[in-house]
Amino acid sequence: MTIPIHAGGLHGTNPASPWLERWAELLRPGMRALDLACGAGRHVRWLSERGLHVTAVDRDATALAEVQALQRDNDTAIELLVADLEAGPWPLPERQFDLVLVTNYLWRPLLPQIVASVAPGGVLIYETFALGQETVGRPRNPEFLLQPGELLDLVRGQLRVIAYEDRQLAAPPRFVQRIAARREA
Repeated sequence: MTIPIHAGGLHGTNPASPWLERWAELLRPGMRALDLACGAGRHVRWLSERGLHVTAVDRDATALAEVQALQRDNDTAIELLVADLEAGPWPLPERQFDLVLVTNYLWRPLLPQIVASVAPGGVLIYETFALGQETVGRPRNPEFLLQPGELLDLVRGQLRVIAYEDRQLAAPPRFVQRIAARREA
């Protein structure tokens, strides 16, 4: 299902990931962005407020209902796609984006498609839980925790790494792996 709406403010959302904010200098108005497994849309709001054209994908139509609450504050269109990324086909065949954003989500069968969705000159910003997380909270299942260097292995030979971290963060306590990488134009 595709629902064209216009950007504005979301009600009751969490702030954007500091990892995304750190790489804001790589983003420009008019870029095509994909927010994969976007949930209630905290990054959809942040990106659209900066003039990016956002495609937001999540399997939870209820969570996407919060994104639908965006008001028409500017001309940045948002495309919403309800899709089960783990049980269904890739919902965006042959499409590429100037920014592909993934936070707090890992489904390994999608990793090659995620990288393939980064357009020439485009950027991948990926941040999710890493091994060690099981000692401080959820997720605890190793299927949903990145192994050491896994994001580096994912982009090797395809994207140029701008920055990479594999670390424990204090507040809230969590283990994360995150990468910012660019496909050469």
